[in-house]
Amino acid sequence: MDRRSFLRNTAYTSIVLSSGTFPLMASPFAPEITKLTILHTNDVHSRIDPFPMDGSKNEGLGGAAKRASLIKKIRSEEKNVLLFDAGDIFQGTPYFNFFGGELEMKLMSEMGYDAATIGNHDFDLGVDGLEKQLKHANFPLLTCNYDFSDTVLNGKTQPYKIFKKDGIKIGVFGVGIELNGLVPASLYKGTIYKDPLVEAENTSKFLKEQEMCDFVICLSHLGYKYNENKVSDQVLASASSHIDLILGGHTHTFLNTPDRVVNKTNKPVIISQVGWAGIVLGRLDIYFERNKKDTCVTCKNLMVSS
Repeated sequence: MDRRSFLRNTAYTSIVLSSGTFPLMASPFAPEITKLTILHTNDVHSRIDPFPMDGSKNEGLGGAAKRASLIKKIRSEEKNVLLFDAGDIFQGTPYFNFFGGELEMKLMSEMGYDAATIGNHDFDLGVDGLEKQLKHANFPLLTCNYDFSDTVLNGKTQPYKIFKKDGIKIGVFGVGIELNGLVPASLYKGTIYKDPLVEAENTSKFLKEQEMCDFVICLSHLGYKYNENKVSDQVLASASSHIDLILGGHTHTFLNTPDRVVNKTNKPVIISQVGWAGIVLGRLDIYFERNKKDTCVTCKNLMVSS
């Protein structure tokens, strides 16, 4: 699907989109439009520096400094910005081996991340290792399907968080992949894994119907899709009723344009994932009409390069 078709198909019929703007805004009868900019990463895997200039496919790409500059620039240009990560913050370079995740958390805090979810590699130093680094994070870790009651992480994560931007109420929650068979039991210890489809449905319903959120975002580390019968972002989207946007991770999938899956109520759920290693900074601009019922989503992902 080309970009024009994607934009047309993801917009509700009451809104006409052209070149990323609403033509109706030029009319004296134009509805009031609120723009929300969502920035996101996933599976950064401790990639602090850009890839070396060694002739490899990814040479010169990524790096925390360039990503921070892009984020700062966008915040200077846009009024309502939220920044999220979909897990696997840790593991992949010597920075993690030496500092155990401290540097990653400090840099994300400096960049102003608003929330993140937990990936399987974030358990690579155990629940104790993850808990140790939380003091360096000034953003919450969101997960609604990991029960940490019998671990040192008890009470140190949240199932969801609500943000308010220019009159728009955004509910954000996280879901994680099954750890059994993927992570040694000695690392996740007493963590109880709950069905992500059930927990996501319950949490998103609560956010929409009880908290009256205008838009619900899921930070997912389930993976984009699989050939076998396994829970994925596509499965989650089709089984949901209240999720508007899934920001995914785990499968390192580069989606040039977001996917669109119809949910149980015949409404579109947008899925986005931006590969791995911080090579791409995901950007979605969401336009809300005054009644908050009509929305349009456009994608402007940015390559992180020197």
